[in-house]
Amino acid sequence: MHIHLIAVGDKMPRWVQDGYREYAKRLPPECALNLIEIAAGKRGKNADVARILRDESRRLLAAIPKGATVVALEVGGRSWSTEQLAEKLEHWMGSGQDVALLVGGPEGLTDDVRSAAGQLWSLSALTLPHPLVRVVLAEQLYRAWSILRNHPYHRD
Repeated sequence: MHIHLIAVGDKMPRWVQDGYREYAKRLPPECALNLIEIAAGKRGKNADVARILRDESRRLLAAIPKGATVVALEVGGRSWSTEQLAEKLEHWMGSGQDVALLVGGPEGLTDDVRSAAGQLWSLSALTLPHPLVRVVLAEQLYRAWSILRNHPYHRD
């Protein structure tokens, strides 16, 4: 099983790249984490944000691997504890299907993307910067895996 983190934005600061890579490389091949970056539309003073959002959403949906379980990261989604995420990860690994985690840009996701997702997951009621979401996701996936394997990384 592979986890595909499909995220809008392709020019991340070095600290984001380093943080994401640190946790992604810790995950074993049984649940490898693969980042797919979707170029963000150019936003400016007179940008057509609705069109940009539609274009980003179309590219997000096109990047989902065939047959993957789709989970959209959405502030209005369900919040999961780390232990609940570990249960989800165990289920995903047992299903043998790939998982696609979708992260939108500054304006979030369109209804089309939310509808395509089997689940809506909220990392926090806080508004997190989109680059930080990548690092938090990678760390939490590693932590969930460590719970499943009784690895000492996660301590109660």
